Amino acid sequence: MLVALTGVGLSAAAGLNAYVPFLLVALLARLTDVVVLPDPLVWMESWWAIGVGTVLLVTDVVLDKVPAVDSVNDAVQTLLRPATGGVVFAATSAAERVEGSTQVTGFVAEHPWVPFVAGGAVALAVHAVKATTRPVVNAATGGLGAPVVSTIEDGAAVGLSLAAVFVPVLVAVLLVAVVAGAVLVRRRARRRRPPGAAPG
Repeated sequence: MLVALTGVGLSAAAGLNAYVPFLLVALLARLTDVVVLPDPLVWMESWWAIGVGTVLLVTDVVLDKVPAVDSVNDAVQTLLRPATGGVVFAATSAAERVEGSTQVTGFVAEHPWVPFVAGGAVALAVHAVKATTRPVVNAATGGLGAPVVSTIEDGAAVGLSLAAVFVPVLVAVLLVAVVAGAVLVRRRARRRRPPGAAPG
């Protein structure tokens, strides 16, 4: 169960920001024994992968705070976020050894595609909520809400990633909070949206 929560938490974080959970997993694998990557994903902990991920993180954080540009960025990330979600979900399969669940380990070994698909699906669902909510927020606030909502999303991605690795039982609570927050923001934005305003 903890393995699944870890994977779901990291994948959900990838749906908000693909590079936060990627870098967390990569750095923990590189610098500590907290995460031990499976052989096919050892490339994640290389310095070149960490360096590229850092540059992409900074770029994403900046672009996501600019009205209209954020929506273009979300369109570009439609493939990247689910792909990263699948990768980080699969990367946590090493946690099965710590948990000692031979049933889970055996199942994943026989069906290595399952973590990729599950992680990709979770990340895609979160990404879809983010990408469809942002234009509504931009239209309702004249673009002023973009940096605020983006900063909240970045914080949620960091919080989900840390919880997924260190306190997986909190993932379910945080996911409920993220979904509730997204619904609340969208409803308030729609109420404030000026008549005839086009999404930005």
